[in-house]
Amino acid sequence: MKKRTSALEEIHRTLGAGLGEWNDMDVPWSYASSADKELDSVREAAGLFDLTGLKKIWVKGPDASAVIDKVSPRDMSKVGAGKAAYVPILTDEGTICDDTIIYRIEDDKYLFVYGTGTGHERIATAAQGKNVTLEKDDELHSLSLQGPKAVKLLDANSPADLASLDFFGLVQTELFGHKAIVSRTGYSGERGYEIFIDRKDAVPVWNGILKAGEKDGVLPCSFTCLNKGRMEAGLLFYPFDMNEATTPWEMGLGWAVSKKKPDYLGREAVLKGEGKEKVRIAGVSCPSSAGVIAGGTDLYLNGQKVGVVSSSEYSHRLGRSLGLAHLQPGIAEGAKLKLGNDAGAQEVSVEELPFYDKEKKRMRM
Repeated sequence: MKKRTSALEEIHRTLGAGLGEWNDMDVPWSYASSADKELDSVREAAGLFDLTGLKKIWVKGPDASAVIDKVSPRDMSKVGAGKAAYVPILTDEGTICDDTIIYRIEDDKYLFVYGTGTGHERIATAAQGKNVTLEKDDELHSLSLQGPKAVKLLDANSPADLASLDFFGLVQTELFGHKAIVSRTGYSGERGYEIFIDRKDAVPVWNGILKAGEKDGVLPCSFTCLNKGRMEAGLLFYPFDMNEATTPWEMGLGWAVSKKKPDYLGREAVLKGEGKEKVRIAGVSCPSSAGVIAGGTDLYLNGQKVGVVSSSEYSHRLGRSLGLAHLQPGIAEGAKLKLGNDAGAQEVSVEELPFYDKEKKRMRM
């Protein structure tokens, strides 16, 4: 498979990036600056991410809406042009094989953005026999500006009224004089925006954002920062937190599954799975003085295994080590569990998600 490249790769190198492959592309896992400082910029000002490693498919044609509705367990007829929606993608067994944000650019034109799962295979299945085209686009670049100062910065450099854009709304506009699609979406737990631009425009828009935000503390941010932020916000990451072994009901995504829509991939199996959950997603945490929670660690209660840590990060802002975990459904918030079954195993507390901004107000403010 041919390796994909971001137009910003050399800029990442000048920032001291430690590049690593993700989704067939070298991405900046770290910069010379610390990920903690980067996360401070996201929480207090704004942080700029290059998320071009996400893969993108244009879905166009008279049957585009039918194909999108077929691949999605949500009722996508409710998502009009100029709107986006988060969608878990299902196997025929009703488990999760990917997740995506689907952007409805125009009535018969969608942008399907996904990560490392098999979403592309599922949408191809949904498109069989339909009057529609599926076009992979590696030239389209994805930037993400996340944080409370993002809206003012972008609004001042676009002819569109970005300040009035609703949560999960999008607009075709310009940024710093370059054509862009801007959506009010993100993966940080903050009010933020994703920006889709052509490869030739990626460098000037990236530089324009950082120059305009320099006085306010806007920083380029790495994938390590991205992981820290999404962990605090309790946002799931495929394939670690959700995968082909888990259902939407188990992952707290039942709200994204329609019981009324008559036909979509995985419908029969996923509806049969409701009420038969073997695990539930939850948070676990411990004070920084107790050490770091490690992903993949089994969790025990009274000598019995009751779960496993699916992913973890240390939060300097919360002063705790955090983990997402698959727990037996009966394990409630506040329970004290052990990381392993050794006599001196570290204790963690089960916690309601998200860890940060419990009422999820900041991303919607």
